[in-house]
Amino acid sequence: MTISFSGDTDARVKLLTSISIFKDLEKDLLFDLAEVLTPRSISADEVLFNKGDKDYSLYLVVSGKVKVHSGDHIFAYFSSNEYFGEYSLVDSTPRSASVTAVESTELLRLEQRVFYSLIEKRPDISQGMLKALVIRLRDYNKLEAELTQKNIEIEMQAKELEKQRAELEALNSTKDKFFAIIAHDLKNPFSTVLGLSELLAREFETFDSDSLKNFIKQIYKYSNNTFNLLENLLQWSMVQTGRMPLRPKFVSLRDIVHDSVELLAGNAENKGIEIVVSLCDECTAFVDTNQITAVIRNLLTNAIKFTSSDGKVSVSVKPQDEFWLVTIADSGIGISEHDQKKLFMIDSNPTTIGTSQEKGTGLGLILCHEFVERNGGKIWVESTLGKGSSFIFTVPKSDKITEPI
Repeated sequence: MTISFSGDTDARVKLLTSISIFKDLEKDLLFDLAEVLTPRSISADEVLFNKGDKDYSLYLVVSGKVKVHSGDHIFAYFSSNEYFGEYSLVDSTPRSASVTAVESTELLRLEQRVFYSLIEKRPDISQGMLKALVIRLRDYNKLEAELTQKNIEIEMQAKELEKQRAELEALNSTKDKFFAIIAHDLKNPFSTVLGLSELLAREFETFDSDSLKNFIKQIYKYSNNTFNLLENLLQWSMVQTGRMPLRPKFVSLRDIVHDSVELLAGNAENKGIEIVVSLCDECTAFVDTNQITAVIRNLLTNAIKFTSSDGKVSVSVKPQDEFWLVTIADSGIGISEHDQKKLFMIDSNPTTIGTSQEKGTGLGLILCHEFVERNGGKIWVESTLGKGSSFIFTVPKSDKITEPI
């Protein structure tokens, strides 16, 4: 059944009681209010009033739908049993936005002039409406606070997404550079080994014993370098994929250093290099044995590689507050200041040829950096071209240190 709001006071009262701003008014007040409402019909796309108009009225939506907007920007929609323009009843300023019908809409209008006349006779109407308006204003403030919080959360999420996007781009870039490095540094030694092997297989009888021995040494050297690269690559991949958990315990740095020196003594002896060890009596550190062993062996291998024959490599462990300071120094070719900045970066690959034409990828130093920091320490280099290098790192004495210094 269709109700006519133009002349049916009871129907208007029923509408008023369904709207929050009027529902708490006394019955007789609602009847007085219903009698002063005037009907207004607008068709779809028809403008009720424009921004800047002096239309001082409250509107009740009986049926249909309108939009509040400024140009193409829409602030809100209002449909059946909703109202808008309540501030115009007390604030005689031009409209701050336009209202246009989205579809055919029936409205009831309460003009400011009529409202003032009514509350002069019935001031209790204004008291009841004021209470409802305060409640609505509180709801608006609450909604605004919630929207502000949501906007803050959205902004933080956007920043986090941007951070993750940048990190992902950096990781992808690093991955691409890393694979290019590995592909290049694996290809070269394999090409040499395959070439020498093919030559030996095809013309073995034509070579004397000295030439054969030289070929075999070359094959061994390049195979050994490739094996070391693959071993470092395996360790690096295990760290990146979380398959190498940190298992720290109290261990003797003295034992780790002595074992590493003994293992690499043959390499040093072949080049006539002296290894000097200077250790304190008690060098107990709280570290992962395997990881710190890998650090010392990598650094010691590099020191031997880049030190000329009859040179010297020294290993020392000294106390420094809550840490042990481990230094592996050599009298080798040194590292330029430019390359020092790139030594521990996976995407830089500052490869240098050793004094006996040994070659590395720099992956070992990246592993050293990873392992030292995972164990709560820090690693750095001090070097001068032509005067040797000192690789220095710290490890904690106790289990109280959880972050790198």
